[in-house]
Amino acid sequence: MALVAFIRGINVGGHRTFRPSMLAKELSNYDVVNVGAAGTLVIRRPGSRAKFRAELIRKLPFEAEIMLCAGHDIVELERDNPFGTQSPRADIVRFVSILSKVNGSRVRCPVTIPPGGEWCVQVIATKSRFVFGMYRRQMKTIGYLGHLDKLFGTPATTRNWNTILAVVRVLNAGTRKGAD
Repeated sequence: MALVAFIRGINVGGHRTFRPSMLAKELSNYDVVNVGAAGTLVIRRPGSRAKFRAELIRKLPFEAEIMLCAGHDIVELERDNPFGTQSPRADIVRFVSILSKVNGSRVRCPVTIPPGGEWCVQVIATKSRFVFGMYRRQMKTIGYLGHLDKLFGTPATTRNWNTILAVVRVLNAGTRKGAD
């Protein structure tokens, strides 16, 4: 079963920078595909989850939080289609935040951040370790996304919905390749 690794807090604002594409090459024994520059990796032959995680940690040039998810859980996100069929306005980005562990607290959605006035981040739904929402393209948005850790009581890393769809394409291509 394929895995997806979401590495938290890399290549943001010039801090903790490295090239995930090079990391994917270093992990080629696991058939790793890099998706974007934010530290999203599809691992098509992970073997033992614990062994892969240890190898990934060894290869990273700094300490980082890593959220590993089963590939089928990511494919299911697309099938569930939490955002519906309507495209967002140009100044709105749909996102998925991946929590480091399953959230035990119940957060009532929708949640707007900040709570008063015009929102920058809006959480519309949750499912297990996944938080779905939208944010406005503004400079202060990244700070507001950081509030998700507190809201859900565990570290979270955020990806654009388009990145999740790209991960699903890689996972589906690997499934078709394996079926041949």
